[in-house]
Amino acid sequence: MRLLLSTAIAAALAASVALPAAPALAAHHEESVQSESERLNAWFDAKYEENLQFSPISLAYLGRKEKYDELDDVSLAAQDEQLAWYEATLAEMESSFDYAQLDPQTQLSWDLWKYDVERRVAGKQWRHHEYIFNQMQGIHTYIPTFMINIHRVDSAADMDAYIARIGQIDGLLGELVGQARTNAAMGVRPPYFAYDTVKKEAIGLITGAPFGEGEDTALWADGKAKIAGLVEKGEISEVDAVQYEARLRDALLKGYKPGYDKLIAFMTEDEPNAPKVATGVGTYLPDGQAYYAYQLAGYTTTALTAEQVHQIGLDEIARLRAEMEKVKQQVGFEGDLQAFFKHVETDPGNFYPDTDAGRQAYIDDATAALDNIETVLPQYFGLLPKAELVVKRVEPFREQDGAAQHYQSGTPDGARPGVYYAHLSDMTAMPKNQLEVIAYHEGLPGHHMQIAIAQELEGIPIFRTQYGLSAYSEGWGLYAEALAKEMPGTYQDPYSELGRLTSETWRAIRLVLDTGLHSKGWTEQQAIEFFQANSPEPLESIRSEVRRYIVWPGQATSYKMGMLKIQELRAKAEAALGEQFDIREFHDVILGGGALPMPLLEKQVDHWIAAKHQHH
Repeated sequence: MRLLLSTAIAAALAASVALPAAPALAAHHEESVQSESERLNAWFDAKYEENLQFSPISLAYLGRKEKYDELDDVSLAAQDEQLAWYEATLAEMESSFDYAQLDPQTQLSWDLWKYDVERRVAGKQWRHHEYIFNQMQGIHTYIPTFMINIHRVDSAADMDAYIARIGQIDGLLGELVGQARTNAAMGVRPPYFAYDTVKKEAIGLITGAPFGEGEDTALWADGKAKIAGLVEKGEISEVDAVQYEARLRDALLKGYKPGYDKLIAFMTEDEPNAPKVATGVGTYLPDGQAYYAYQLAGYTTTALTAEQVHQIGLDEIARLRAEMEKVKQQVGFEGDLQAFFKHVETDPGNFYPDTDAGRQAYIDDATAALDNIETVLPQYFGLLPKAELVVKRVEPFREQDGAAQHYQSGTPDGARPGVYYAHLSDMTAMPKNQLEVIAYHEGLPGHHMQIAIAQELEGIPIFRTQYGLSAYSEGWGLYAEALAKEMPGTYQDPYSELGRLTSETWRAIRLVLDTGLHSKGWTEQQAIEFFQANSPEPLESIRSEVRRYIVWPGQATSYKMGMLKIQELRAKAEAALGEQFDIREFHDVILGGGALPMPLLEKQVDHWIAAKHQHH
């Protein structure tokens, strides 16, 4: 059963904090506020639906099958068209509705829509500063992942659409290779390591059948399995299946492989021009410092400078190191903190066997930790997710040694579960003492909790149930790691508590390294050495992390900055409400409005505090 905001909380969130008026005037005002709010919310839903039509991929993620035979248009012309649409919606909203006549929740929706459009408009000047193909975000691995996991095939028409999409991948990759070429000519290239990884991944995706000898490639195996599934269900005949396989093979050879060939050719040709010493965007991109300031503002949703964020990181590392010292004393380790890190990093007992059995044990233990959390969630939340959560290993074609674990959301109707994905190709990069903290961050009470609840929310415009902001979602994920410590049955072993502190320190280190790399000119090697001095993370994980920060400027700051803000808002509410403070209500306020920039999240909490005072 879907659990929604309790009546009391909903009333508190929606309550006006205006001064009391005469009864008739108050009733008239309330009626007009309700009417204007309903009118704007209907407009938001209509605009959200219009916007969805720009992205067939987004429709499929929502479990919908309109435009099922299309991929997104990623051309610059399409980007301009969509940006013009956004600008027009903001002008229409501001001229057609009265902000003063809206209830607080609808004012938040207005503020969020305006914030989003203004960010997009400001971002146009940085369009050519992106590293289109890199080891973190390349569409070259995203599209096969999407086709395998998101494009469901329930009928012959769905298989027709699947084959049509495969046939369009050459065009999509060709367009993006052209954009990457333009960016490179402007001096915007990722560092050397991105070229190596992208080429290796692209070659892997077209090595094997049906392109040559060897095992079936990922999409060929997936497509054949989906065709076989249709035969099994009686949707198509064996004869039809043979024809479908022939069409799929043709699409892969003519509409898929040429795109990867273009990508490999470009990356090979341009690689000699790539920076040999990896550093941040502020050092060698045109207007790199201004671009980084834009990125930092977007990922923290604050106006803090790189220097301020850098200092917050240093302060947090110092605080967390003191906590780690306590754990070191608790386990009776003799030696300094650096020696303790080395001990944890090299202790064979801290790792699962690098075997299939070891990998399964990791998945089983992570699942057990999440099952424990699930039993106590009602003590901390009124809102609970309807969607299920499963733990899975990353598919071989995109698995990377030491890469960070991640979460993929399910569908709003719960038909597809949320997935916590773990990279398990190198078990020496998956220490046991960090198993719990990662599961809590990616699963419960972290990303799955937040994203599933957002998708299932009622009473707010649909766009807010699907909106994503890194400071909010990653801030929640990191807050969830600390929140789990308040729950029974977690972090029982001191080394697991060290794992939690290591994870939080890792996010504090990110503040220092992201700003160091992109604003202060630090090199990849300097960043690795700073990381090693402050964390027991394995070197393979550290290198993977630092390279992630280099190609994704600003994103790494969102975790700690978001967490600190949520903790600050909780402390503010506890101080303001005293005995009236209810942890479940607070969490429902944080999660019950969907993703918000930090200033708007604070506004949401302030409304709740004011309403609690008013009703007391």
